[in-house]
Amino acid sequence: MSDAQGRGSARRVLVVALVLLAAGAVAVAVTGLGSRASNAARLETRAQAQAVPTVMVVTPGDGVRTTPTLELPGRIEAHARALVHARVAGYLKRWTADIGTRVRAGQLLAEIDTPELDLQLMQARAELASVRANAALSAATARRWQSLQAQNFVSAQAVEEKSGDLAVKQAAVEASQANVERLQTMKGFARVVAPFDGVVTARSTDVGALINPGAATGSELFVVSDLSRLRLYVNVPQTYVALVKPGDKAAFSVPERPGAVFQATVRSMSQAIGSASGAMLVQLAADNPDAGLLPGGFASVRFALPRETGRLTVPPGALMFGKAGPRVAVVGADDKVVIKPVTVARDLGHVIEIGAGLAADDRVIDSPPDGITEGDVVRVKTADAARAAGGQAR
Repeated sequence: MSDAQGRGSARRVLVVALVLLAAGAVAVAVTGLGSRASNAARLETRAQAQAVPTVMVVTPGDGVRTTPTLELPGRIEAHARALVHARVAGYLKRWTADIGTRVRAGQLLAEIDTPELDLQLMQARAELASVRANAALSAATARRWQSLQAQNFVSAQAVEEKSGDLAVKQAAVEASQANVERLQTMKGFARVVAPFDGVVTARSTDVGALINPGAATGSELFVVSDLSRLRLYVNVPQTYVALVKPGDKAAFSVPERPGAVFQATVRSMSQAIGSASGAMLVQLAADNPDAGLLPGGFASVRFALPRETGRLTVPPGALMFGKAGPRVAVVGADDKVVIKPVTVARDLGHVIEIGAGLAADDRVIDSPPDGITEGDVVRVKTADAARAAGGQAR
């Protein structure tokens, strides 16, 4: 083979190699561009899929299946509570009942030393003795003058004057007697006694304290409460007033006795809606035989409400509130959101009764995402699918 032929063969081999290399480069470029386009398409599809929110829908319930209850805060008060004030002035001589002491009606709580009242009573008794003596003298004089008139020694006018003087003296005796009895009655108030059976829940005096009579707030000596029965006061919202009536039973619990449930009966209602609270004050009565329930405390009162069939219910999280009032988001047949205004009939805590605006076959979004609006496309997940997904995750 000549040198020229050898160079020509080498040149052809080089050209073929360059062509193959170029073809490989083109193939690699085309493959890369295709893969990049495919990845971009997949990313766009995934982004579009993620842009569609997934929501869980529920079907409105056909009314509560258990007895609905209304739970409200209440205030416990003693059935009877007396602020025991002093009726006479003086100094506290002694007290016989401290806080927590059980007392009977008429039992001595304290005794007041009344030196000024004692002197007034002594003076009144002396005045009574004086006017009685004057009245006795006037009576004797009137009898003598009447005998003299029978003998025509004195005139009838003189006899009438003596009889009038006797009437005046007798009236003075009655006035003095009434004054003595008044002071004796006041002296009886020096013994401060319990007005009824109960427990001394406050004592605000001590030996030697200056006692001033009166009923000003904070001037009471003792507070006696009847704890054998209790009163509960609850403000029932106007929406539920028609469902509560005297004689209804209610259950209540107190924080200091967890797990214990007590019974009360509705006794009376104020028959007026408070302008500040928008509620009616309801009074309930409850027995407290062991005095385990404490007056002045807080109670959680539960009323059993009558069942109302025919109303649809939704979870509380399905409601959306705004300027237009309560609304719910419903998924239409084309998986687009429809916003429906609704009327809330009753809030039962675990469910909301809807009065109007919702159909039984509506697919209601539970806990709709923020910013959801009319016409948004959503992906639907049922409650059963959500529970299944939760089970697989566990």
